[in-house]
Amino acid sequence: MFGIVVGIAAVITIISLGNGVKKKMLSELQATSTGKQTTEIDYYSNNSTAAMGFNHQDLEKIKGKFSKVANIKVNNPVHRVTTTALVGNQAANTRITLLKKPAADFKLLAGRKITADDLAVANPVALISEKTAKKQYGASSNALGTAVEIKHISYRIVGVYHSNKSRYKVSFLLPKRVFYQQNTLDNGNTIKMTFNHGANVSQESKQVVKYLKKHGSQHKQGSYEYFDIGSMLKSVAKVIDALTVFISAIAGISLFIAGIGVMNMMYTSVAERTQEIGIRLAVGAQPRTIMLQFLLEAVMLTVTGGLLGFLLGVGLAKGISLALPFKAVVTFSSFLLAFGVSALVGILFGLLPAKQAANKNLIDILR
Repeated sequence: MFGIVVGIAAVITIISLGNGVKKKMLSELQATSTGKQTTEIDYYSNNSTAAMGFNHQDLEKIKGKFSKVANIKVNNPVHRVTTTALVGNQAANTRITLLKKPAADFKLLAGRKITADDLAVANPVALISEKTAKKQYGASSNALGTAVEIKHISYRIVGVYHSNKSRYKVSFLLPKRVFYQQNTLDNGNTIKMTFNHGANVSQESKQVVKYLKKHGSQHKQGSYEYFDIGSMLKSVAKVIDALTVFISAIAGISLFIAGIGVMNMMYTSVAERTQEIGIRLAVGAQPRTIMLQFLLEAVMLTVTGGLLGFLLGVGLAKGISLALPFKAVVTFSSFLLAFGVSALVGILFGLLPAKQAANKNLIDILR
């Protein structure tokens, strides 16, 4: 029984954690608790100085053309935004991070930080990274008070910073309100669409991209692209399923070993209970009844172990998930698997001992 408990517990733990990973990944597509899904379409301009790819008219056209789109809005990024910056007389592609509130989790090397007042009044100030400052000005202090032009807006550099955090590993930190002040909420290069429940997100998104390539406000100055995240996650989910089955099969080897133990124990039980079998046969019991008795004992033994293993597996999965960024998911099918596999082990490995008990000859037993 201990072997059955260990085998079932291992399988249930692996399956529960695998289900948790899948649920966590697929939930990233969920826009709301009602099951509506979201997707994004990006616009890539052929000219860095061109207008934004989406405007209010584009959003209205999509709403009117595609009835399954429940909501649509421009999704303006704030972290590691790629844009063109003019530092001195040199223009180059650079990455920036936009601040919505004062940031304190980086080291200031010179000057001052962007304050709440700067953000409130949309003051065009900027922080420059230590690496960029040394590259452009030779020394960090030389960058203070100079100007950098980004998207036709001139920012005054007020500080030099250094940070190990990935979101600040960019060339400049700018106020978000200033960077997007020339654009309304309906202007940007990325739109986020929310679809009604049951809609084919991948197919609908591809149709929207096809429509924008012909009727988008900036379709001649750039391209519209859609990355099918849902398709990718489904492919990854299939890989996770395959790995879960493979690892569960390895864990299931212990069930085979446990089954052999059950069979040996039942053979011993048959040998020790020969007198009981003889008495039952003498008073009219049929061989089929004898076989069912021993087979039922084997099944009860393995099923009990299977249920205990299921409970242990659930506890292990829940405990392990406390240290992981997702929760283990235990399904009713996992319970049926534990019950079914343990019962099958009992039948397969209890059948031969049960047949041996049923085939015993009454005359030989009496001798």
